[in-house]
Amino acid sequence: MKNNSTELFPIIDEQGHTIGKATRKECHNGSKLLHPVIHLQIFNKYGNLYLQKRAMNKDIQPGKWDTAVGGHVDYGESVEDALFRETREELGITDFSPTFSFSYIFESEIEKEMVYSYYTIYDGLIVPDKDEVETGRFWSIDEIEQNIGKQIFTPNFEIEFQRLQSYLKGLL
Repeated sequence: MKNNSTELFPIIDEQGHTIGKATRKECHNGSKLLHPVIHLQIFNKYGNLYLQKRAMNKDIQPGKWDTAVGGHVDYGESVEDALFRETREELGITDFSPTFSFSYIFESEIEKEMVYSYYTIYDGLIVPDKDEVETGRFWSIDEIEQNIGKQIFTPNFEIEFQRLQSYLKGLL
């Protein structure tokens, strides 16, 4: 995995407006500088949800199951461009149609992120990047629900999964 501690992220206010910039290291050192990230939830035609198992060399939540795609928006990059870039980098997917679900602020001990969450239906080839992702697979919704709270998933995924369930029920 490349050393990306000097990568530049936009610092934003709670409305999503860029108010500055900082390095990855500055954003992840407990400063709680609010910065944008994207998440993509990938469903197959059967309603199963693809999750990635984070590589063991990740600085945050290594080895835990997480959202199919998650990544930072680079300084000067749009949220949509980051979504397509991260999806290509992490899973090799370039041909998909994302739908915006919602945004929310997630805060951990070391960072504070504005998460822009999208979903898509996709049944094509998925080729995880081994530097970013240990492995990945589709999970049934029941299987996910049975494993919530068992330290298998990242805390952020568990929070977002609950929001996603409510959001999708509102569409049906």
